[in-house]
Amino acid sequence: MGTHVLSMRIDGELLDRLRIHAAKRGMSVQDYVVRTLIRDDFDERFKAAVDETEKFYGLT
Repeated sequence: MGTHVLSMRIDGELLDRLRIHAAKRGMSVQDYVVRTLIRDDFDERFKAAVDETEKFYGLT
């Protein structure tokens, strides 16, 4: 899996908040944003798996 470039235009206030959150974790803004996106993607896939399991066992 290679890497690609994603360019975003964001509000200055949001960028400042991202810098603060990233700095608290000792990360760059880029790493913080990527990690947040990965975590969100995992959460969505996990919820879908739980929903399917509940549907399979008739829990919903």
